[in-house]
Amino acid sequence: MADALIELENVTVLRGQNRALDHLSLRIEEGEHVAVLGPNGSGKSTLVELLTRDVYPLADEAGSRLSIYGRERWNLFELRSLLGIVTNELVRTCTRHHSALTTAVSGFFGSIGIWQPGEVTGAMVEEARAALDRVGIGHLQERPLDQMSSGEVRRAVIARALVHRPRALVLDEPMNSLDLRARRELRAAMSLLARSGVGVVLVTHELEDIVPEISRVVTLRSGRVLHDGPKDQVLTPGPLSELFGVEIEPRVIGGVYHGW
Repeated sequence: MADALIELENVTVLRGQNRALDHLSLRIEEGEHVAVLGPNGSGKSTLVELLTRDVYPLADEAGSRLSIYGRERWNLFELRSLLGIVTNELVRTCTRHHSALTTAVSGFFGSIGIWQPGEVTGAMVEEARAALDRVGIGHLQERPLDQMSSGEVRRAVIARALVHRPRALVLDEPMNSLDLRARRELRAAMSLLARSGVGVVLVTHELEDIVPEISRVVTLRSGRVLHDGPKDQVLTPGPLSELFGVEIEPRVIGGVYHGW
């Protein structure tokens, strides 16, 4: 079997005395477009923080394992060419006076802004411009982030991850605090990236964030997988009502009409 993009086996993470992830096992294949869906407190953010190495699993759990492309240890700069991770914390950190182009170029250095301009090559600048074009804000490349809308900033930070041409992106609550227009524009950018061959792993609590290209939905509750299957089976009133603990009415979810 080929190495998975992300594979967790029996992973437990503690937050104080609470199990944020509780013996979680999950496998996401390369090229899959997957949504990880769950209410606040379900373990979604902890899952992302595992991938960014901001938290670590319990070391003494039998059979516990976390691997990316089959490897448990990575050089961070090497990993960026395979997997881009965009978190809300990164978006907040990047919201400064730097231009969209500078922000995208800074992805080559793993920095916020560029502190050694002499190391920037023409090829880096062209790749950054191409990344901004891919998310639909190439025309804003010289605009400082603190003069851009929240949605434009979000797309600039996604471009920062795209400069490495990763094979997959993990997007953590990408629509957070965006208005209707910004959400629509970002969803369109996500769809284009998915159709271009970039694997998209969307982590969210919002049903409307799930773009049509996503075919699989994994739901989390209390740090465990509750459902895992095709979108048209998971995004139905029964599983969703169980997940969120409220009655879910049929509607258009993830580009699919559910008309019961």
